[in-house]
This record gives sequence, structure tokens and C-alpha cells, in this order.
Amino acid sequence: MRLRKAYRLEWGRHVLELGRRTCIMGILNVTPDSFSDGGLFLDPAAAVAQGERLAAEGADIIDIGGESTRPFSEPVAAEEEIRRVVPVIAELAQRVSAPISIDTTRGVVARRALEVGAAMVNDISALRRDPSVAAVAAEFGAPLFLMHMQGEPRTMQVAPGYDDLIGEIRDFLQAAAAAAEAQGVPRSMLIADPGIGFGKTSAHNLQLIHHLAELAALDMPILVGPSRKAFIRRLVAKTGESDIAPDAPMVAIGTQAAVAAAILNGAHIVRVHDVGNTAATCKVVDAIVNC
Repeated sequence: MRLRKAYRLEWGRHVLELGRRTCIMGILNVTPDSFSDGGLFLDPAAAVAQGERLAAEGADIIDIGGESTRPFSEPVAAEEEIRRVVPVIAELAQRVSAPISIDTTRGVVARRALEVGAAMVNDISALRRDPSVAAVAAEFGAPLFLMHMQGEPRTMQVAPGYDDLIGEIRDFLQAAAAAAEAQGVPRSMLIADPGIGFGKTSAHNLQLIHHLAELAALDMPILVGPSRKAFIRRLVAKTGESDIAPDAPMVAIGTQAAVAAAILNGAHIVRVHDVGNTAATCKVVDAIVNC
């Protein structure tokens, strides 16, 4: 266990103090096909209500996505992605004080989201799908999340392999940060995500959490998103079960264990579906880390 380096993100009307306390990013998917909550919040009114619920439970950031990135998922048109997310962001931004992050890999979607009230950009492709995402974030002065993924959602779980798991992820994220800086995003506005479950086997995910502290060399805040992922479901499944429902009680417990381990190993932000229980976990683990 090691103390996390402290970072301060300050932009517009928002401030995030990262390090002394773990920040929580609440997941809000406005999609019909996300692996855990697909279809639950496709209706804008239901999505806004869920966003308010996440904020009330303690979310420091609300991450809204309109395109599923589950393994083997197919992309949707930018116009459809915009249709799904923009009304929700526009309404929710008037109702919550927590910054809203747009989970997208397209510059045009990021721009429309930022125009109506989003304040951060979460790019799981780390600029590989559309490098203009960085220029849009720079124009709006928005923090930018950059995630490691081997391949793309349609192919990432087809035999992922590494010669040096941590080293390759670290080098990838360092290169992505340099590309973002070249387009005007200050280093102080970048957050690194090693991409739990994205182009990684269960063993890779466990090793990544175990060795997360090695990513401190990036000198960026670290986001970890283990929530309800397949490696947790496989670990807690009973003998003979190949998988279990993402919202099963044992998966929720397993997620909290992964969250605790990630914090102990240096995570600054955790991305989860269950904000209420995660807030309790964070309070206890943060107290242990800071004692």
C-alpha cells in the first residue's frame, strides 16, 4: 500500500481534489445494449432520474454514454449517439452540481455534449478512433480521460495477450497523453485509465489491479473501472456456473472488493454502477490509507 500523489483538477465551476479522498464516477448508460444496465435508462426521463440518484448517493462525476462498449458490441452512428445523450445531459446539468462526463470516442459527440452542459470527456479509445476528441476537450478546457484498450470492442476479447502487461499499458497511456498535449490539452487535465476488462483476460485484470501502483510513473491521476466486470463474475460464480448476472448480489460484493484493492494500490477515481455502496467502501479504505 502506498499513499497516492495528490492532484487538483480545477476548471470552470468545478474542482476535484484527487488523492486524499477517492472520487467516484457513477455510470449512466443511455443505451439498449450495455452489458449490465442496457435499456434501463434509454428513456431520457428515466436517465435524468438515475443521474440525480447517483449524485444524491455521492457521485463526484456522472459518466453518460450513448454507445455500448461491451465485448463484441457494434458501433452506432454518431447521430444516434448524439440523439441519446444530448437531451439527458442538457437536463441533468441543470439539476446536479457534479460534473458530467461524456463517454464517447467521437469529437463531434464530445462537442455537442460539452455545448449543452457536459464538463469532461471520457475517451475509451484514447484518441485512436478520432484524434479530434483532444482538440475539442482543449477548446472547452475540459479534463480528458484516456483509456488503454487492446483492439476495439468488437475484437478486444479475442485472445488478448501481452509480453509486459504493465509496461505496455504504461507506454500506451504515456503516448496517448503526449498526443493529447500536442493538441492543447494540458497535462494537468489528463486522467489515465488502464482499462480493466478491455482487451484483457481475467488474469490480466487481477495482475493490473495488483500492480496498479506501477502506473504512478505516468504522473497522472488514475481511474479504475472494475464494476460488475466478467472477471469478478467468474470469480464469485458457484462451481459449474460459467457466468452470473451482472447485478447479482455476489457480483456487487466482488466489485467492492476490487474497488478496495484498487484504492489500496493507488486509484484516484473509481467508476461504478453502485455509487451508494461504493461511497461506504471508499470512506473506510481512504481512512486506512490516510491513517
